[in-house]
Order: sequence, then C-alpha cells, then structure tokens
Amino acid sequence: MLRKLFFFALFGLFAQSVVASNLPDFTELVEKQGAAVVNVSTTQLIHTPQMLQGMPNLPEDDPFYDFFRRFAPQTPREQESQSLGSGFIISSDGYILTNAHVVDHADKITVRLTDKREFKAKVIGADKRTDVALLKIEANGLPKVALGNPEQIKVGEWVLAIGSPFGFDNSVTAGIVSAKGRSLPQENFVPFIQTDVAINPGNSGGPLFNMKGEVIGINSQIYSRSGGYMGLSFSIPIDVAMDVVTQLRSTGKVTRGRIGVTIQEVTRELAESFGLSKAGGALISGVEKGGPADKAGVRPSDVILKFDGKVVTSSADLPRIVAATKPGTKVSVQLWRKGSTLDVSVVVGEIKDEGGVAQRGGSRGSAEGSSESETRLGVVVSELNDQQKAELQVEGGLIVEDLKGAAARSQLQRGDVILAVGNIEIRSAEQFNEVLKKVPRGRNIALLVRRSEGTVYVPIKLDEK
Repeated sequence: MLRKLFFFALFGLFAQSVVASNLPDFTELVEKQGAAVVNVSTTQLIHTPQMLQGMPNLPEDDPFYDFFRRFAPQTPREQESQSLGSGFIISSDGYILTNAHVVDHADKITVRLTDKREFKAKVIGADKRTDVALLKIEANGLPKVALGNPEQIKVGEWVLAIGSPFGFDNSVTAGIVSAKGRSLPQENFVPFIQTDVAINPGNSGGPLFNMKGEVIGINSQIYSRSGGYMGLSFSIPIDVAMDVVTQLRSTGKVTRGRIGVTIQEVTRELAESFGLSKAGGALISGVEKGGPADKAGVRPSDVILKFDGKVVTSSADLPRIVAATKPGTKVSVQLWRKGSTLDVSVVVGEIKDEGGVAQRGGSRGSAEGSSESETRLGVVVSELNDQQKAELQVEGGLIVEDLKGAAARSQLQRGDVILAVGNIEIRSAEQFNEVLKKVPRGRNIALLVRRSEGTVYVPIKLDEK
C-alpha cells in the first residue's frame, strides 16, 4: 500500500513538472520590454452652458436671464474630463505609438514612464481609420520596443500585453492568438489580430508582444456586452501601424487609394451563378460613374480576383489592398467576367473624406399605370415608369411587388428594384422572363437589385420542379 502511494505521489510530481515545463515563462520578456510601455493620460476641457446656482435653467433670451447673470452666483463654463490609455516608445528620442481614440479631442496629454517621470506629449498625427496616433515627448536615451512581423504569427501561439487597465500601470496579461485578418464592422482598412488576452479600459494603445519580445500589434478594441473583458480582444497589426507612422512623420496625414466601387462577399450560391469554381474574390455590385474603375471598364457583376498582383481571397481583402496603394498608381486588376478572366488597368484615385462614394437614391413609390406580372421565380414585378427611372437614374428595371415560391425563400424584398440578372441588364418584365427561361432548374442565379441607396446581388435558386 505504501509502495502504491509513493508511486502515485511520484507520478503526480512528474506530471506537474511536465506541465510546468510546457508553459511559457514571460518574466524575461516583461523585464526587458516593460520599461518601454507608458501610461498616457489626457485632459479635455468641456465647454458647458453657464448655470446659475440655486436657480432654474433660464434661456438666454429670457427677460430675467441678464439680471441673474449680473447678480447671482455662477458656475464655470469649463469642466475637465480625464481619461487613461497606454502607449509604447518606438524610438529612443521620444516617439510613442498609441490609439487615436485615446488622444482624440485632448487638450493636454501627459506621458508617464515606469520610472515615474512625466512628460507633456504633442500629437504628431492621428489616423481615425486605423485608430493609430503618433506622439512625441522631449526626451532622449529612452528604452524602446523591438518590432516584429505580424504575418509570421500563427493562430494558437502565446502572446502578451502590457498596459494600464483602469490606471494600474504596467499590468501584464497573456493569452493566445485566436484568429488573424479579422474584419470588424465599419473597420475596412485593418486586418485585426484576435486574441483572448485580457484587455480592459486603459489597455488601449498598449503593445501586444510575441514570445520573442517583439511588438506585433497595438491593442485597440474588445468585444463586450458588459463593457468589460469577455475573451475577445483585437489588435492592429504593427506593420499597418508603422505604415501610418511613416506617412504621419513625413506629411502629417495619411493618403489612401480608392477605385470607386461597392462590393459584396461572393457566397457559394453567387459563385455558382457566375460560373466560378469556388467562392472567392470581391463581387462588384456598383461602380461610381466617372470613377477610376468606371474609366478602366469595370462593370457590375465583375468579380475582382487579383489587385496589383495580390490575390483577393474575400471581399474584406480588397479595401485594405486598394487603400494601401499610393494614389495615382496604375495597377493591373484581374476580373472574372462571363466565365473567363480578364485583365484591366486602373489608375488608383485618392480617398478625400470619411464619406466614401456618394450613392444616389430616390423614392420608389408605386408603379402607377404599369401592369404587374408573376415571373418564373415566383416574384411579382412591375416596370418602372419614366419618373421612377429619372429618380433612380436608370434606363430600366423592375419593382418587386410580391414574393412567392423560390423568391419568398430568398433575401429579395418587396420594394427592391431588379436591375440585372448576372451581368444582363433588365429593361422589361418580358425580357426578364426570357432570361429566366434560359436558366436550368435547380441552378442559382444572381439578381442585382437597388435597395435603399445602394446596390447588392441577391442569389436565388430556381425550383427544380
């Protein structure tokens, strides 16, 4: 019995030593790199309407307002709002990286080092699209981080974050890479690194390290339903950030390319309808009139497979690749059109403002005076009248009045305007039916529809019976 107990105790110690030997040791990394991570605190002066102590709010045009303004005690019009974030030193002469949202609208920025020294920081430039800001403090001989290559990281490898969550300086948290190249809503230009590293308010702008002690990202966002950490953290790849830094240091602003198209993901159903062997690329659902793509001959229903030699695996890849291209550059674009590939040359334009490509829209109303007809798809349509064509700036199209059969099971909606089947423009209900007759049963087709102020392709599978 004693022999068995001794054996199990020995086995337990062995198992613990094996587990311990497989776990990473972050101590050396933190000792070497921790000094280059800083606390970034900001102060913002908020201008509020003047309030009178002990008196109800009075509008400035009230007859008694001027009286109380002169004789009643008053509160100041300015109030201070403070916030905290993190950052890290990228050069020994005082250049610091952080998030743009950390210093947005700040009137005063203070950087505190691990040795408790504090410096007033100046914003060299900030880019809201990537959420990157470059700061400068007047100091020399500072510790700086080493930069790594985010493309070399692998999903599942260990990573570490250092920052100031809730103001607790140089807090260290660790986890693994959960995914790469992650797209987030309204964030078209950043292929985020997703991790399960604990990130909380105050961590924003801090570095994400690999096990070599190299910075591979800037901790930027979390996904949360409570406002706190829930296991989903997102970091800006450091190569994306450094490209922004290069432009901010040289010109103080960031320029990005554009080609003037609206795109959507190529689903399996859409791939089949356009004759693609697999789902991939970026499907063009709209082309800006007179824009770079329009001048190059790009059309709705084209699928962009490559841009400047870079493969477009999904639609999310295209905005990043185009944005990273210098405006004025002439690039080759590989398209999929009518069952074969086609190469065109596009001269990349420049994004001027946050609004992007302006879309035209108009009220659809009802198709007065036009007859309704049910098509093979089970969709009841009516032709556009002259006024509706003028409002939508189209030469033809059909308004969806009702949905039945295959159409009722699709994403098509009442009020949609059908503009094309694949790359065939639709001018009348009769033509629409003629096109549908040529499509084999059980096959997916793609309808280009105008919805609200945009256009989108909707896949529908024809009933087999």
